[in-house]
Amino acid sequence: MLTIHAADEVRRAWDDPEPVKDGAVAVEGDRIAAVGTLAEVQERFPGARVRRWPGALGPARIHEGPLPDAPTPRERVHAVLKSGAVAVLAEYADAPELRAAAVRNDVVVLPGVRPVALVPGGRADLAVLDGTGACVATVCAGRLVHRRR
Repeated sequence: MLTIHAADEVRRAWDDPEPVKDGAVAVEGDRIAAVGTLAEVQERFPGARVRRWPGALGPARIHEGPLPDAPTPRERVHAVLKSGAVAVLAEYADAPELRAAAVRNDVVVLPGVRPVALVPGGRADLAVLDGTGACVATVCAGRLVHRRR
């Protein structure tokens, strides 16, 4: 099912100097189908489900340090997802049970930091941040995995 994620602004990269006001990202399966204004994306995909988020929508983050403490590897990975990150560095996911928990949750284990951006055809990894930088929602490989209540 195609879903359009809309927000007050969309940033193709977090340092994007010109965010798309009243922007949207269309997600089909685990891929980004389009990025643009909500009006443009809805015109291209009429009838798609629309999820509206407060704040800024952009590429999901890479968690660059040790995974948060939690009782189980699964809960440690979920804490990363709640922060708006969908990738971790291999040096911090070196235990087999952590790596397995990451893989089960579609969290990418990377050898190093790399730039992240919203690109049509790219993996649908999104984060919505409020004005303080706190995560409102995380989409990992097209699935909504965290929503702050």
